Order: sequence, then C-alpha cells, then structure tokens
Amino acid sequence: MSTGKILVTGADGYIGSHLVEGLIAQGYDVRCFVYYNSFGSWGWLDSLPDEIKKDLDVIAGDIRDPHFVKHAMTGCDVVLHLAALIAIPFSYHAPDAYVDTNMKGTLNVVQAARELGISKVVSTSTSEVYGTAQFVPMTEDHPLQAQSPYAASKIAADQIALSFYRSFETPVSVIRPFNAYGPRQSMRAVLPSIIGQLVAGQTKLQLGSLSPTRDFSFVEDTVSGFISVMDSDKSIGEVINIGSGFEISIGDAVKTIAEEMNVEIQITTDEQRIRPEKSEVERLYASIDKASDVLGWAPQYGGIEGFRRGIKKTIAWFSRPENIAYYKTDRYNV
Repeated sequence: MSTGKILVTGADGYIGSHLVEGLIAQGYDVRCFVYYNSFGSWGWLDSLPDEIKKDLDVIAGDIRDPHFVKHAMTGCDVVLHLAALIAIPFSYHAPDAYVDTNMKGTLNVVQAARELGISKVVSTSTSEVYGTAQFVPMTEDHPLQAQSPYAASKIAADQIALSFYRSFETPVSVIRPFNAYGPRQSMRAVLPSIIGQLVAGQTKLQLGSLSPTRDFSFVEDTVSGFISVMDSDKSIGEVINIGSGFEISIGDAVKTIAEEMNVEIQITTDEQRIRPEKSEVERLYASIDKASDVLGWAPQYGGIEGFRRGIKKTIAWFSRPENIAYYKTDRYNV
C-alpha cells in the first residue's frame, strides 16, 4: 500500500514515539498528533534525536474534540490511531474519562476518516479485551471479556471502528498488541517498575501479583506489526494479534531481570498494586498465526531468548542517568 502523509495519534506516548521513529526511518511522511498542554511538551517525542525533531510535523490537540480531530486528519492518507488512556488501575478511579477518550476518540477518528476519504485507519486495541485466557494460544476469535473499565472501553472502541467498516466500508484495521515493553514505558507497567526500582538501588521490590502470565512483546516488534498492518490491503476489516507467541509469569520475568542485572532481590507485596480479584487477568498468550498468514509478520524477539534480548535493551536504556531521571522510582504510578 503506497501512502501519502501518515497521522499518528498518541505520537507523544511510549509506543507512539517509537512508531514515529520507525516510520521516519523507513522514509514515511509523518504528522504527529500530541495531547495539548500549556508546557508545550511533545511527550516522548521531546527525547528523540535533534535530527528527527527538527523536521517533525507536530499538531497538539485533544482526541476527544471531533472538530480538531478532523482538522488534524485533513491532508493525510493514513491514520494510525494510538491515542488512549491505558492505565488499568486509573480506570477504576476515572471510568468516565476512559469512555470519553477511548470510545469517543475512536468514533471521532473513524467519522472523520469516512468524511475525508482516508485510505486506511489502523485502530489500536489491546490483549486486555480478551480477559483471562479461556484457551491458549489466544486467537482473534477468543471471547471478549472486560475485566476492567479500561478493557470495556477498548472493546467498545474496537466495535465502533469495525462497525464503520461494515456499515460504510471505511477502510479500518484493528491491531491488537499484547504486552509491549521497552524503553520509555511508564512505570505503571510491571517490567519498567521492576527495572526502575533496581536501577535506583532498591533491591527490596514492591510488586503486585506474581502468578499471572503475560505475552511480553518488545516494542520494536510492536512497531513492525503496526507498519505491516498499515501496508497490507488484506488487513482491512480484520482484527490482528501482535505478540511474541511466548508466555512468562510475572515472577519468572522478575527472576530474568534480576539475573540480567546480576542483583539479589527480595519481593514484598504492595496491596495497592494488586487488582481486585475478579479484575485480574491471569493469563495472556497470543496466537500470532493470523499475523503470519495475512501479513507475513513474525516477531524478532520471540521466545525466552528474544525476551532476554529485549530485556537487555530495556535495562540498558533505563540504566542511563538521563533516562531514569524522567521517573519517580520511589512512588507507585497508577
């Protein structure tokens, strides 16, 4: 699929900033939609090399405003829609904000795409929409089960996006990444929380549940998945998982990180990090057969060997003083 200008919503975020980098590296013309703030911050885009930043086309606004969304999309050929509220614990406290941002934001994007004749919209889902695995590996046909207000808002957003494909032939694809990790990720996520505490010299770790398993996908694989979905006409109208095809428990992930950092650790349970019993997703493990069949995509960081390589890169980034300085490692980030 040949493209003109690509709009990335949520470009200021963790995955969004990596996606912008990846697209620019491949020669795409990118417009970055960032969340407006009075500080003039572009989020993680501010940390990119000067040779990338000087040529960035950045527009600051709010995904909840339909008029601004349409303005931002005007002149673009493709939209990669990542803007969302994603923290599960915060969705317990502010579910209304998740409805406004995730559901209404997605509606604004697909409505504008229909009106503007956009060639492709890739809408970002999450493995959390599946809830605890009822079978593994989890295919795109796995039942949907919202175990948090966040997951519910993303199920609704996915269905809004797909409804525009079915109702109006709006060219929409839904990408469903499993647990992305890597440089720049928020400390609200478990792997950066572990690494951040260790980098700060805290060997007595404060963590939540250790038994759940996750399909951790290194962010470089997540980015290549986005670009593969964008470039494929076969992905239109489809939901496609992007994962590592490998699961590991939180407890074993902690041990792996400690081994790679060569530190002895103690683990203490922090009650505020534990989800309500019926809200905890106990197991996530992606089937990536569809991504392989439809896109010809495969992870470069799959299996335990790939996980270790990704963890090494993540540790190296967080270990740099100028990077860990962005974080408050002594606080729990909801």
